[in-house]
Amino acid sequence: MNAGVNGGVNAGDDELLWAAVAEPGRRRVLDVLVTLGEATPTALAQQLPFTRQAVSKHLAVLLDAGVVTQRRYGREVRFTVRPDRLEAAARAMTAAAARWDARLQAIKRIAEAEHRDQGGDR
Repeated sequence: MNAGVNGGVNAGDDELLWAAVAEPGRRRVLDVLVTLGEATPTALAQQLPFTRQAVSKHLAVLLDAGVVTQRRYGREVRFTVRPDRLEAAARAMTAAAARWDARLQAIKRIAEAEHRDQGGDR
């Protein structure tokens, strides 16, 4: 994973983040993990309508995207959320929203100009 400017993410990381947080089940896993602070897949599965295996698969995707970290304590593997990566995801989503807003404004200006050129509301 490559950090971008000012701790942001590059385009490849953006794709991993989007894919990781796009799936509603993974967002639910993240929500519970944020609430618990640190948890094993078994503890998360007790809070969610998913099997431990499903939670583990969601965590693997989140781990690949760098959204969570894992630490081994004896036989247990505990996961925590990386707030910096969630902030990077939020920044990436905000930037994408701004780009879409600019595009939509440009389309609106073109449509309004076309409407005026055709005589408006005759």
